[in-house]
Amino acid sequence: MTLQMKFHIPLLAVMCIALVSCERPTSPPLPNSPPITRLANIPRDSSVVFPLVVLNWSGGDNDGYVVGYQYRYFTYHLLQGTSSTWILYDSTEWINTTASSDTIAFNSTDSLNLQRFIVRAIDNGGAVDPNPAEKILYTTRATPPITSIETPKKNDTLLVLDHVTDWWPGVPLIFKAVDLTRGGKVVAFAWSVDGGSWNWGSDTSIYLTPAVFKQPLDGIHTIRVTSRNNTNLVDPNGDSVIVKLVIPPLDRKVLIIDETDELNNPFITRGISDSSVDRFYADVFPGSDEWDFKQKGMPPRSVLAHYELVVWHADDIPASYPHKISDPNNISVLTDYLNVGGKFLMSGWGILKSFAYYKNFPFTFSPGTFVFDYLHIHTVDETGIIGDCIGGKGLPGIFSDIHVDSTKLAFFPYGGKLAQVNLITQMAGFTDILYSYMNLPSSPNVSYRGRAIALQYYGTSYNAIVLGFPMYFIQKGDAITMAGEILRSLHIK
Repeated sequence: MTLQMKFHIPLLAVMCIALVSCERPTSPPLPNSPPITRLANIPRDSSVVFPLVVLNWSGGDNDGYVVGYQYRYFTYHLLQGTSSTWILYDSTEWINTTASSDTIAFNSTDSLNLQRFIVRAIDNGGAVDPNPAEKILYTTRATPPITSIETPKKNDTLLVLDHVTDWWPGVPLIFKAVDLTRGGKVVAFAWSVDGGSWNWGSDTSIYLTPAVFKQPLDGIHTIRVTSRNNTNLVDPNGDSVIVKLVIPPLDRKVLIIDETDELNNPFITRGISDSSVDRFYADVFPGSDEWDFKQKGMPPRSVLAHYELVVWHADDIPASYPHKISDPNNISVLTDYLNVGGKFLMSGWGILKSFAYYKNFPFTFSPGTFVFDYLHIHTVDETGIIGDCIGGKGLPGIFSDIHVDSTKLAFFPYGGKLAQVNLITQMAGFTDILYSYMNLPSSPNVSYRGRAIALQYYGTSYNAIVLGFPMYFIQKGDAITMAGEILRSLHIK
């Protein structure tokens, strides 16, 4: 045997031994052991707590690591007439989470509720703790919130458009909710239109655009609201209103709203009757319809919706109380009409004074008021109680001059002239001065001369004209000319 052969024999033996050892079976791997779960001791077992409870847990695994948890709870109510027999009322399915804590809103509709909470860990091998951690708690009663609609009112008629504009963003919906549970809080609100899906959010004042209503838009619709509190209870009833939406047809020309009270101030109404005032405006605006405010109150929105122009006159002196046009309820109806494209003419004795009746003049109107926002008038003054105004100088080329009818004012303190005329001393943009104050050259009231006594606002959705004097006391021929020029300026044929 050569040296080379002697060297290879031991190597061959080693290789044979290794080959034999590789084929020998090994012991099976150890099985995956499940994880364990623990619950923190806060709150303590058997505590009586508010239904919204923060619970914390943890898990461990001897041969791996925890990848998540599952929890659920069971609610028990006392059997009626007993003090210790609990029966199952409700339960949840397993809820998956990777967190080690959560805020649980326990179902707590009884005066006292037994809650059995269990949680189990899951490890990286998919094993689940066969002995979940458990906590017994008692929760006090939780009641659902109560939701109510403030705007619109039930059976309201609302003027709408089939598109939103700068002045009409949609149907306003304002609602609120209260939670009577001690420690309870409303956390979410929802609305639904015409049986559609619920829209959840945090706002309680929104505009419903035309797209959310079922067609046809012009007609009857139902608006519903509800809310949810921090114990996850939803108002089961909510609130609802049925409203009528009207797209203004504007199929008639002029509506005259007569607020003039011929008996309001005897020393200026001698010989003036309701019928004579009615005839005056019927002649000035031929073909118009009349609405007697004293007899019928404010016209509803459904009536205003038919007219291209609403003319409101209050030609008596408001000696004891302001003109009713300034009432916020009446203004609400008017602004709804303007927002959807109406046109408006207002005249009267102290008509602007009525919007700040108990204030000293001159007076500056603030943003948020009808006069500031809708008429674009900022500051107003008023002339004295002695007659001085003989007419108005018209906007050259567009409006003719007008003259006071001295026969209607031939007695003291007027002497054939108008008094207490509203002067518009500061106005905003998109306005024209239609008439300027005129008095006799010999009048001592030179500061009044040339001041604006009538204004027109040109809006993107509506136009409005204010006469700071009573139209009835203008010479009838001039008033007829004025009305024609106003209609042309408002593009009403």
